[in-house]
Amino acid sequence: MKKKLTVDVCLSPYLYPVYHRDDAIVVVIDILRATSAICTAFHYGVDKIIPVASVEEATEYKKQGFLVGAERNGIALEGFDFGNSPYSYMSDKIKGETVVISTTNGTQAIEASRNAYKVVIGAFTNITALCNWLKLQDRNVLLLCSGWKNRFNIEDSLFAGAVADNLLADNTKYKSGDAALATSILYQSAHLNPYKYIRYSSHAERLAALRLKHDIKYCLTLDQTTIIPVLEGKYLVKMA
Repeated sequence: MKKKLTVDVCLSPYLYPVYHRDDAIVVVIDILRATSAICTAFHYGVDKIIPVASVEEATEYKKQGFLVGAERNGIALEGFDFGNSPYSYMSDKIKGETVVISTTNGTQAIEASRNAYKVVIGAFTNITALCNWLKLQDRNVLLLCSGWKNRFNIEDSLFAGAVADNLLADNTKYKSGDAALATSILYQSAHLNPYKYIRYSSHAERLAALRLKHDIKYCLTLDQTTIIPVLEGKYLVKMA
């Protein structure tokens, strides 16, 4: 009998070393808002994205003439071209360009997992395409939540649960880690109205205070694109 593949969830980049497996596909998740913005940027024609962990790295790229998005604590940083809102990437300005992005949480998760077998970007905006692709890979799957400054958050865990729930529906192929089971249960309790479920979460409240409720609603909207960004070297590119 063929051994089942594992679906698991890492609830914070801080925990990633505990979950790392040389043969696993890592799905990086930062629903509010980095991975949602990255998927949007590719949908609107960006050629490549360079994710960087620090503002200092982002500044160096800006000096070299790159378009750069930089955000900390939900606020777009002065002197850069974009923040972290998906809406700021809905522009012809990015078409065919290489864009650099640095965010509070999402780019930290990408940095933590960049030595994985394969790193892809997940969001509600590409969830169906992502799940369908994962099912074809015959690989263990680790869903890596960016969280908030290495702490658990609801929105990333909710998305991880949605993907886990989708994959684990095939119980002949996949088995669940405990965190995947827990987030799947979370998703099942919230899936009919995820916006209502997370609107009192800490980061949703943070963004609402910045008058970014429209960002939250967009980031919870399913299937805005079929593009799956994948990490190749230092670049995120559109999966062929």
